Amino acid sequence: MADKYQELVNGGPLTGVAKTLGLPQPPYLRRHKPGAGLLGANDRVLVTGSGPDADAIAEQLAAWELNVRRDSAADKKVGAIVVVLTEAARPTDLQGPVLAAAKHLRKLDKGGRVVFVSRAKSGDIADAALNAVRSGVEGIVRSLGHEVRGGATANGVLIADGVDVTAPSAVASLRFLLSGRSAFIDGQFLTVGSAAGELPEDWDRPLAGKVAAITGSARGIGAAIARQMSSLGAKVIVIDVPAAGEALATVANEVDGLALQQDITAADAGTVIADAAVQRYGRLDIVVHNAGITRDKMLANMDEAKWGAVIAVNIESQLRMNEQLLAHPAFAESPRIAALASTSGIAGNRGQTNYAAAKAGVIGMVESLAATFAERGGNINAVAPGFIETEMTAAVPFVNRQVARRVNSLQQGGLPLDVANAIAFLVSDQALGVNGEVLRVCGQNIVGK
Repeated sequence: MADKYQELVNGGPLTGVAKTLGLPQPPYLRRHKPGAGLLGANDRVLVTGSGPDADAIAEQLAAWELNVRRDSAADKKVGAIVVVLTEAARPTDLQGPVLAAAKHLRKLDKGGRVVFVSRAKSGDIADAALNAVRSGVEGIVRSLGHEVRGGATANGVLIADGVDVTAPSAVASLRFLLSGRSAFIDGQFLTVGSAAGELPEDWDRPLAGKVAAITGSARGIGAAIARQMSSLGAKVIVIDVPAAGEALATVANEVDGLALQQDITAADAGTVIADAAVQRYGRLDIVVHNAGITRDKMLANMDEAKWGAVIAVNIESQLRMNEQLLAHPAFAESPRIAALASTSGIAGNRGQTNYAAAKAGVIGMVESLAATFAERGGNINAVAPGFIETEMTAAVPFVNRQVARRVNSLQQGGLPLDVANAIAFLVSDQALGVNGEVLRVCGQNIVGK
């Protein structure tokens, strides 16, 4: 659904009024456009930090034909700032690289990117100062996400000890967060836990040769995921209930894929999906658990039907399908799963105890299965969308919808494409080192962590 308010206050008749009254002026975000370059029109990137890791990252950025500047970009505008803090050992080590970057924040272009590269904190680290500085980086990024303007974002890549900064998933995570594909991701982190993964020959078609099945893909976010995966080279199986058959067929025709009418709460749904993939394409590489429903009601007024339906569709079906998929030979080699969680599952939401229970359950499921998927050379992650412009959110009352759009750092709702881009990245070969994680696609909603 179009954000008419955004149009009115950005060059429209209410622009002056919004400025005078201090009303939100949600910027237009820089989203990926074929041929536009990694950073859009401004390919200048500032790298702050010292040591071999900072040098290696600068070399990688230069290999992507970006105009790299170290520590200072003079008075020039920059398309991105990369702050390398992997060698920081205690909080006092933050000052130099962070304040060097701070001097250039006013020179950050519209739609610019700030990405911090650091080592990941851990409860297993005995050195309190070391863990403190790594936690401190997270605080900086989350705060900076609220400060940058003009559609710019601040995010981080957290790399586990023992994993090189040039490992495939570390490099790919940095590239993803610099790109227009991360437009609605702000104040968030991609954690690279292993050196697994392989960079694509063609960055525009990283899913070439893969077969992906997407549930709930007749419309909305699911349809956007199917379209995006197809555009990135995957063969796609779109799945939805028989009642959505006509819309499902339309999406399947659009992506030249297979339409499978299947109730995912059926006892054998996972096996049916894998069998269909084998029959049509001979394999199954990726499953996206997107299907979900809401049956909102205050807990005091909740009945068994509303509670049970949400749990059955949003989490129990996924648990059962995962067991069947992992037991199926077509999904045995390097399996990938991406599951749709929600910011409601992280922060809770009034009237959604059933939905929040299910979506928080998705996060727990992903964390628990990460080791199993890693053993098989694959990964499993979750994406937690915030307010996304869909048919469902279009039905939200006007005032509630406007409030929901504005309570994030980017002051607007995201697009289904934003979620699709995150999903497509996480299931690619280049992201295999990211496993058991939850990536929020919410514009840094002010609720939750």
